[in-house]
This record gives sequence, structure tokens and C-alpha cells, in this order.
Amino acid sequence: MEIREEKRDKYYVVSLVGRLDASTAGDFEEKLIAAIDNGETSVIVDFVELDYISSSGLRVLLVGAKKLKSMNGMIGLCNLKSHIKEVFEIAGFLPVFNVFDTLEEALNS
Repeated sequence: MEIREEKRDKYYVVSLVGRLDASTAGDFEEKLIAAIDNGETSVIVDFVELDYISSSGLRVLLVGAKKLKSMNGMIGLCNLKSHIKEVFEIAGFLPVFNVFDTLEEALNS
């Protein structure tokens, strides 16, 4: 998996490419938590190039959301493909996150 990071206005945007599973979740968690620990409180995770997410990936997102909530921050998700959005729905995790159709919509929220 490839992890791309950029700062867009007040947002820390993380774009994930490939598969977020048990073998890649640790790298993503390390980058996400490091950014939060460095003061990022508005995080957007762009799924436009993500093909698969496992329970390990969901766990990382929940850890990040919990940490941000304690800092009055937020985590938004955008560009979820239908099969990935279905994973969030089945797990009951959609209410935990702000979900946007596009990155532009997330940046303008």
C-alpha cells in the first residue's frame, strides 16, 4: 500500500493506494497517529485509490477517530467505493465518521 500525505488549508489529507489490511495497517497507524500527535486535528482520508479494507484498517481509523474526538478534532472519509462503504455499513461504523462523496466536498465542509 502507498500512503500519500499533504496539507490542504487546515486539513491533513491522507490518500491511501492499494489495500489497507493487516500487513499495511501498522504503517498507516504510525503515520496517522504521528500527524495527530504533531497537532493535526482535521484529518481527511481519501479512499479514491483504495481497493480493499480489512478489520485491521477499520481499527486504525477508529483509533484515530477516538484520539481526534478527545482533542475536539474530526476525521472525514471521502471517495469510498461502494464495496468499501458497504464494509463500513455492515460494521456499523459510518456514524462514527463524516463521509463525503469527493475530496473537494470534504475540504469545503
